[in-house]
Amino acid sequence: MTTLHGFVFGVYPYICLTVFLLGSLIRFDRDQYTWKSDSSQLLRSGLLRWGSNLFHVGILFLFFGHLMGLLTPHAFYGHFMEASVKQMLAIWSGGTFGVLCFIGLTMLIYRRVFDPRIRYTSHRTDIAILVILWVQLVIGLITLPFSWAHSDGRVMLILADWAQRIVTLRAVDAEALAGLPWPFLFHIVLGMTIFLLFPFSRLVHVWSGFATIGFLFRPHQVVRSRRLNLPAGHHLPGQPGAVPPPNAAAAVHPTEGRKVPA
Repeated sequence: MTTLHGFVFGVYPYICLTVFLLGSLIRFDRDQYTWKSDSSQLLRSGLLRWGSNLFHVGILFLFFGHLMGLLTPHAFYGHFMEASVKQMLAIWSGGTFGVLCFIGLTMLIYRRVFDPRIRYTSHRTDIAILVILWVQLVIGLITLPFSWAHSDGRVMLILADWAQRIVTLRAVDAEALAGLPWPFLFHIVLGMTIFLLFPFSRLVHVWSGFATIGFLFRPHQVVRSRRLNLPAGHHLPGQPGAVPPPNAAAAVHPTEGRKVPA
């Protein structure tokens, strides 16, 4: 059992992270045409609007909440917040957004499985990854009563220490994790497996989602008409606020009014 825990919590995380990073890079380099979310909105958008919004709002909060909660050292917030207070904040906020995410993800799965038109155009991996995320979310919600029972923050500190040791390439105390309730262990292993499956599924579009932040800082595009040679912001004839160009001849196409050899 010690060897198994040492592999699952000390070696398996690095396997998953390596496949996650290198696999995403290789797929982007070799198969960019498959780098997409395969949206089915054009086929039917009924449940998609509510389901997608609830799912994405919930999953983004849970992702960054886990990221900051696990990787923030206790010494950083220990001066103004006790571990028990932080754990209660995590329980209430994670539970609220977890329920929102659960409702949205359930709607998306129902839509993709029971709508014949959507199911016919869906890949098996699309449905499989949604089901895996649903199971992971359910297990995460199951951990809430266990976290409430250990409201002193001890379990949270054990999990945070494990995650920080993985990121900083330090030795992991697998035995400390072995004593935790089973939902925490299942949640950790399935979460790492999702990172392992990430490059081989539609989840790769998450990278593009983070990259779109660059659009907020890109310069504005200035569009001018080549045919009319008008300055930017000038109205075309017939449009409200149209003003004749200063040089009417400049608005005539160069070939108009001239004979062109046959």
